Amino acid sequence: MEITERLDALTSWHADWKGLRVAVLGLSVTGFSTADTLTELGAEVLVLSESAKEEYARLIPVIGARLELGSLAEVPDALREFAPEVVIASPGFPPTHPLIEWTIQQGIALWGDVELAWRVRDKVVRADGTPAEWVLITGTNGKTTTTELTASFLTAGGLRAAPCGNIGIPVLDAVRDPGGFDVLVVELSSHQLWYLGRSAPAGQLVPHAASCLNLADDHLVWHGSAEAYRAAKAFVYRNTRVACVYNKSDEATLRMVEEADVIEGARAIGFDLGTPGPSDVGVVDGILVDRAFHDDRRHSALELTTVAELASVGLSAPHIVQNILAASALARSLGTSPADIHDALQTFTMDAHRIQIVAEHRGIRWVDDSKATNPHAAASSLRAYPGAVWIVGGDLKGVALGDLVEHAGSTASAAVVIGADREPVLSAFRRHAPHVPVAEVVPADTGEVMDRVVELAAGMIDGEGTVLLAPAAASFDQFRSYADRGERFAAAVRAWIERGSADDPDGSPATH
Repeated sequence: MEITERLDALTSWHADWKGLRVAVLGLSVTGFSTADTLTELGAEVLVLSESAKEEYARLIPVIGARLELGSLAEVPDALREFAPEVVIASPGFPPTHPLIEWTIQQGIALWGDVELAWRVRDKVVRADGTPAEWVLITGTNGKTTTTELTASFLTAGGLRAAPCGNIGIPVLDAVRDPGGFDVLVVELSSHQLWYLGRSAPAGQLVPHAASCLNLADDHLVWHGSAEAYRAAKAFVYRNTRVACVYNKSDEATLRMVEEADVIEGARAIGFDLGTPGPSDVGVVDGILVDRAFHDDRRHSALELTTVAELASVGLSAPHIVQNILAASALARSLGTSPADIHDALQTFTMDAHRIQIVAEHRGIRWVDDSKATNPHAAASSLRAYPGAVWIVGGDLKGVALGDLVEHAGSTASAAVVIGADREPVLSAFRRHAPHVPVAEVVPADTGEVMDRVVELAAGMIDGEGTVLLAPAAASFDQFRSYADRGERFAAAVRAWIERGSADDPDGSPATH
């Protein structure tokens, strides 16, 4: 049988995977789940990675795969000799990586872990014998929050739902969970979508519903251009069966839906903070409403919750309300009731490092939005906290900050610039917001970076105010991750409060 014919037939866990030669690139949590799945299926697996956690390196031979560690700057002899029939790459490998270019030049099938998960999605099926439905979520910002919201709404409605994918839980782990699920809510990065965009018809996803929440420049170095980034994001809507949820205030997402090759009968469902049309969800007089999944949607709407209720649980920031509306539309497409959505919101909590209030002390509110790793996310945070002292900077990933500083950044009361490459940020303030006082933390400053940041930020507030960590950049220039950056910020805030309390025993800090 020709290899193309064999791969076209691999659309079930129960297909004949035995002896298929598969090279897995990268040994993070995604790479390990891929290798583990393939060996369970009976494939012959070679894993190549520049480095690996000790646990993964130890387990690879145990599960029956082979591991080659070392430089991947050029194609290793081990890969050539293995002659893979399929290469499955972890999402960190960009299109320009030597191994990806070699794979394409050799005409070898190139998959991501999400395509493999879709092909074997029937390992555990529902009571009716069918595999779980898939709901896909992408966007420059808000993916994780919307994924978690959607899963929580579906669970409140009585469905077994699993948030997975780019959120940190490999899709393959969810597919292989012996308990099984009714719905997989899959967060997809632009990297994962690029790989899905290359899939043959046999490996193409057919989701129940999908959403691109928003689009702004990000990951331009990885993709090579803004156009390539947009094209990758647009793949989220391909083959959608029921609901294409898009952002009415972001024309790019509407164009994606209009241009998408969907299954006949799929509906376009809009969301934004304005009054909804008959196929939308939106806000009317402070009430979040559904006019999309309602029998009398041309004349009335169904109440989901109110902005006042969301404020009482810390979920009323405008960009979070948009996430809630998008998640509501996705959940409603699967039959979740407005009452279930309302109840789920009463107990929903945001992830750490997403507009998280870490402390309030003597009139200063300290907010950790370290997960704002691009300008679009930072702009949303600045709109939620106008007049804040803004902590900004880091690894810019090839994205300019001029527009951000000129518009949202110009409303900040002051700024503290961090990062190994601060000059582009400082230059943006000099050019676009010269009225905003700016302090700079250089790596040579004495003490921990965040200790210095907190001291400077506190000194820029006269009386009451907010200090907002929303860097608009990745963290790897100075920190292990955005989470590490946020944790160090919170620790520095606590240390600053403790020092102040020691100086004034009557002080009354309130930490969160």
